[in-house]
Amino acid sequence: MQIDKLIAINEFCVNHHIDVSFVSLLQQTGLIKITTIQESAFIDAGQLRQLEKFICLYYELDINIEGIETITHLLQRIIAMQDEIIALRNRLRLYE
Repeated sequence: MQIDKLIAINEFCVNHHIDVSFVSLLQQTGLIKITTIQESAFIDAGQLRQLEKFICLYYELDINIEGIETITHLLQRIIAMQDEIIALRNRLRLYE
């Protein structure tokens, strides 16, 4: 992981007007990964989009952490099923 692609959680939370404990809660539930360097918490830039989705769900739509976990799990299952359908269609084309 490159250090230049890490974003300080404190700065992110100040800029987005959210509580740092919310990000910690997401990390405790396994929804995001936090990197700690010299007692400062950072998030990888690749996770920003996902984190912003969680912020929207939590603060704008009033969905609790358990609901966010459920939504994330179901979306991952949908994506996996869509990938499986594509693979099955490709296999079926071989027999046509």
